[in-house]
Amino acid sequence: MEIPPEIEEFTPEILSTVAKGFALGTIMLLSGALVRYLSIRVNYTRKLNHFAIFFLPVFIDQQFNAETFTDFIYLAISAIVSTLTLTAFYKPIRSFFPPFQLMYEGFDRPEDRPYTLTWIFTQFAAGFSVMLPMIWLFGQWGLESLVVIPILINVVGDGLAEPVGVRFGKHEYKTRALFTDKTYVRTLEGSACVLITGFVVIAMHYEYFTTLQFILAMLFVPIIMTLTEAYSPHTWDTPFLMFTGYVSLLLIMQF
Repeated sequence: MEIPPEIEEFTPEILSTVAKGFALGTIMLLSGALVRYLSIRVNYTRKLNHFAIFFLPVFIDQQFNAETFTDFIYLAISAIVSTLTLTAFYKPIRSFFPPFQLMYEGFDRPEDRPYTLTWIFTQFAAGFSVMLPMIWLFGQWGLESLVVIPILINVVGDGLAEPVGVRFGKHEYKTRALFTDKTYVRTLEGSACVLITGFVVIAMHYEYFTTLQFILAMLFVPIIMTLTEAYSPHTWDTPFLMFTGYVSLLLIMQF
């Protein structure tokens, strides 16, 4: 039976939405299980969730050829739904539904309590509010191939920063968080992960730059994003990393 054009048009978006829900749910359950049953440090599993939430949606949309780069409404709905799903982790709900409690344990760092959900929720909202217009703008300007650069530097570089800092960090510096005067520790070794990842990710996309653009990108994007990660509030580095990464790329692509 022939599929009506109006239904067929939205099929990639529907498929990508289902795939994203399944992938994110699986990873969050896995990370919670690693903490609960294998005593893996939540500092590690939290970054696994961080990678999944900010990278997988864009990656999966690309695989299904979903119109995310040109359809701002679809982008907005997807981000709003993703953020609102965090309400499932509020204590009365997760206590009633054990799988949500298991997922929650995968990102609930003891040092973040009692602000774990507050920081996660606000970071997601702020992060997506930066990502959405930038992804849409890159799509309008034909720069879709560069969209994942700031995302990869964020999820891989910043994702490695904490585990590397916890395991190998020797040179510490302090940062603050929102809604509290408590200070938190970062390390130069962890921040170096952002810098190195920046160089690698830019190099992986060299074919999409002119020679001058590639040189400028290698000189500025990794350093700018590394400094951004270093000075951003605790748990709230994503929106700042996305903003400086996308803006610096947009400026470089004008040359």
